[in-house]
Amino acid sequence: MSDPTGAPTGVPRVCRGIEEFRAALADRLGAARDGAPGERASLGLVPTMGALHEGHGHLVRLARQENTVVAVSVFVNPLQFGPDEDFERYPRTLGADVELLGRFGADLVFAPSTAEMYPDGEPLVRVTSGRLGAVLDGASRPGHFDGALTVVNKLLNITAPPGPAAFRAYFGEKDAQQLLLVRRMVADFDLPVTVRPVPIVRDEDGLALSSRNRYLDAAQRRSALVLPRTLRALAAGELELEAARRRIDAEDGVRLDYLVVVDPRTLAPVEPAPGALALVAAHVGGTRLIDNLVL
Repeated sequence: MSDPTGAPTGVPRVCRGIEEFRAALADRLGAARDGAPGERASLGLVPTMGALHEGHGHLVRLARQENTVVAVSVFVNPLQFGPDEDFERYPRTLGADVELLGRFGADLVFAPSTAEMYPDGEPLVRVTSGRLGAVLDGASRPGHFDGALTVVNKLLNITAPPGPAAFRAYFGEKDAQQLLLVRRMVADFDLPVTVRPVPIVRDEDGLALSSRNRYLDAAQRRSALVLPRTLRALAAGELELEAARRRIDAEDGVRLDYLVVVDPRTLAPVEPAPGALALVAAHVGGTRLIDNLVL
């Protein structure tokens, strides 16, 4: 909850059910319209899987600056986890998340159960991520992006504001492939929402913030720094692509999945050049991390 200046004032309301959430959105948007007659209300949605950190805070604060009502979804989506991935142990910290979201400036938290989102079990109809979802992370994690797009599509439809109101959804640029796919889904399906990309937030040591960073012990954390350091060296022209791959693979406890340079609009491989996007994924111990940097 926030005052008209955007400053946080309390604990956001937590909604567990879809209809409860829709009713709360309608109430908040109606109050916003009544409080500022003649001005168009706006709604910002920040989809998350919880285990929140300052990177999420950056998304929520931007949504707070740009909208009269801010909602955050907290849902660990089983559809985007593979059979050998960390769905069961993925951190679930809703109480701490709600407290943080109060400080970040959220008005509403939508925290549904799996049964609320998928009442008949796994959905029979899903969004297909197509060619763009079959490469890179899609090749390493088959079905991941189909599951991610399916839940994002559901969340956008659940949250779409009633009546005249601008609608924006906020996604971090750390998962560049997911961001590209969400933008294409919104365009291809003509969904009435503006996708707002938000730059990567990094810790002081340069590691991109991630909910999975909490899996790393101290030694693994130090090893993980080879990812941002190598991206910076690649961007500066200090390393060629093959040498950059060897540097990551040579780091103790790190196993490279991929390091590529692509066209950010198509994910097609290109030669390193200004404006190209370097993408990396690697396993640090048992934790898979991703990062990227525009050259």
